[in-house]
Amino acid sequence: MIKRAVCADCERPLKTCLCDVMVTMGCPYRIVILQDVKEAKHALSSAPLLEKSIEGAARFVGEHFDPDEIFGSAWREETLLVFPSDGALTAEQAVSTNFKNIILLDGTWRKVARLMHLNPWLSELRRLAIQPDVASQYKIRKSPRDDGLSTIEAAVAALNALSSEQDYSAILPAFYKMIDLQIDAMGPVTYQKNYPPESH
Repeated sequence: MIKRAVCADCERPLKTCLCDVMVTMGCPYRIVILQDVKEAKHALSSAPLLEKSIEGAARFVGEHFDPDEIFGSAWREETLLVFPSDGALTAEQAVSTNFKNIILLDGTWRKVARLMHLNPWLSELRRLAIQPDVASQYKIRKSPRDDGLSTIEAAVAALNALSSEQDYSAILPAFYKMIDLQIDAMGPVTYQKNYPPESH
């Protein structure tokens, strides 16, 4: 079996290279992605794009994560978790806490719930509420939530809410191109069959 040629920069197959639209942006916070093992094998995960688009971002793949190893001993005080919940902080409240790290969980809602269960320390973190301005454009994945976002979209919404100095939406064109290329590869009939308008 012949392996497909892969771009050394974006790590996508050459036929679906995203380098022409990818950008890398600086960020005042450390972005950490905790990714479910099965999600890491998904060719259309947005987490690798996010990791490559934000300077200093780090992605950890697994089921159990050690906060002391990832963040150091001050992880409770210095880290926010982007996750919907009652009592989550607004962006204005979050900025006043002088946090340094932002965690995003990557996986389906079921897999993310499992990561929360396997890593009870996550429940000790302050959470950040995000209010997306537009619906998700992740047209090739289905979400049980109307306000569900891909990981890269959630990161952009969080960073734009926390910082007015840059518009992090600039990293999204690579994500949109990845989706459009996949839809083109599927063909309109298959796409409409698998992803009818009401499913995304």
